[in-house]
Amino acid sequence: MKIKFFTIPNLLTLGNLLCGSCAAIVLLTSGDFTTAFWLVVAAAVCDFFDGFAARLLGSASPIGLQLDSLADMVSFGLAPALALFCMYDAAPQRFDFSDAVTDAAQYVTLIVAAFSALRLAKFNIDDTQHSEFCGLPSPANGLLCLSLGMLAQDGYLPLTKVAVIAVAVATAYLLISPIRMFALKFKGFGWHGNELRYSFIAFAAVTAAVFTRYAVPTVILMYIIVSTVRWAFGLRKA
Repeated sequence: MKIKFFTIPNLLTLGNLLCGSCAAIVLLTSGDFTTAFWLVVAAAVCDFFDGFAARLLGSASPIGLQLDSLADMVSFGLAPALALFCMYDAAPQRFDFSDAVTDAAQYVTLIVAAFSALRLAKFNIDDTQHSEFCGLPSPANGLLCLSLGMLAQDGYLPLTKVAVIAVAVATAYLLISPIRMFALKFKGFGWHGNELRYSFIAFAAVTAAVFTRYAVPTVILMYIIVSTVRWAFGLRKA
């Protein structure tokens, strides 16, 4: 079987991978959350357009599918885990724990990387996630963690070490949770069938205009809440 490595979709996926790798390096070498956040945003843009380009050009391939997950693991698995790792290091300690416990607890943040791997592996074999997701999508989690780190570094979100651990545990669970979360995938541009998607996009636009600095975490948290309520009502009806 002849494999084409350097197709347009694959190049976009590699762009995703390179942006995520740079974000990880920036976090570890300089702790610059702002630069790392925008690198993850760039990775998310590449991640969106690689699938779009594959469908548009009719160049979807098995290697592209595998490459996409590998890239996502770096950009939206490793990078957010390192963001939480660095956030923990800079956060104040409000409880009187021993130094050994405090130092060891920092590595709990890396469960985000492990659970992201589980999330991506599940996505690859789950045929029910074409129109919606099961669990929090890893790109959304990556943007959430990096945006929280940026706010904390700039002094707009005081987080203690315990709070950072709580964020790590909560987001790790959400990644592999059974909660069905809607996807912004349009099969048509009409209002019917896309009511939730158009409403959420409008909400995101208003939030970005009004809250600016807090827009990303606010939008993603609302996405989680709306999806959870929708899923719970679906279970109740069933």
